[in-house]
Amino acid sequence: MFLMKKVFLLILMASLFACNSKSDVEKEIKKIPIDIEIVRFDKEFGTAKVEELPELKRKFPAFFPKQYNDSIWVAKMQDTLQQQLYAEVIKKYPSEEKLKNELESLFKHIDFYFPSFNTPLVITTTSDVDYRDKIILADSLLVIKLDTYLGSEHFFYQGIPNYVVENMKESQIISDVASVYAQKYTPKIKSRAFLAQMIYYGRILYLKDLWLPEVLNNEKIGYSKEQLIWAQENEIEIWRNFVENEFLFSTNPKLVSRFISPAPFSKFYLEIDNDSPGMIGRYLGWQIVRSFIKNNTLEELLTLSEEEIFNKSKYKPKK
Repeated sequence: MFLMKKVFLLILMASLFACNSKSDVEKEIKKIPIDIEIVRFDKEFGTAKVEELPELKRKFPAFFPKQYNDSIWVAKMQDTLQQQLYAEVIKKYPSEEKLKNELESLFKHIDFYFPSFNTPLVITTTSDVDYRDKIILADSLLVIKLDTYLGSEHFFYQGIPNYVVENMKESQIISDVASVYAQKYTPKIKSRAFLAQMIYYGRILYLKDLWLPEVLNNEKIGYSKEQLIWAQENEIEIWRNFVENEFLFSTNPKLVSRFISPAPFSKFYLEIDNDSPGMIGRYLGWQIVRSFIKNNTLEELLTLSEEEIFNKSKYKPKK
């Protein structure tokens, strides 16, 4: 009995120490000065008159490719569907204050872990609902397409696959921005093995753990709460399936579409398929990286090979 109390006390002390350490880190992060400028190109274009087009082109040259005639932009300004799209964006995002606060927190966290980080100029725009590239990062410019975050039930999204629409909501913006930056700091995949794909996305998701401490885990990976619970409850079975089928070091490209790429469900070719979320390989890669980081550093995570990370992780699925 005495031994059990002693073990419990040690666990409690370790937990309190970890919490205090995290708290100290967050206090330091909050002190980092970040100056964010958000330019609402969607507002400026949506309210501009035809005669103001030359000034818009001068101010935002990147949004007006030279190969397109002015008649294209004039027609877009006068198009009723474009006007409706603009109206829906303004209704959803009349102010950029909330977005600015979220970006400020994210950028402070990135700067803390990567001091070479430079705060970008943030420009919001519309894109004819181009959901394949909702966020664009180009040098010192971050473009956020607000018409791809109007809400999962929005009537503009009819005809788009449900598994895509589920993440076309405001709460997903900051997670998507973090993903784009995590890709920038994560080493490119050098191996053709399926494990390398898993670890690549595991690294990205772990960076989001560091940068987005207040964001829910399901939002980091783009799952619903129910999908994350399914992944957690079936982690042992998923891992056993991967090992028994010798997927980890396989170079079969079909494994990427089955378990890594966004999809309505993962493809085990079993009865559980329809219950499973897509991207389950990313989820397992995330858990491997989380296991690795318990006894290793962030620098090692971003420099060691995928196989070394896997071996050092000593990963065992949760029971």
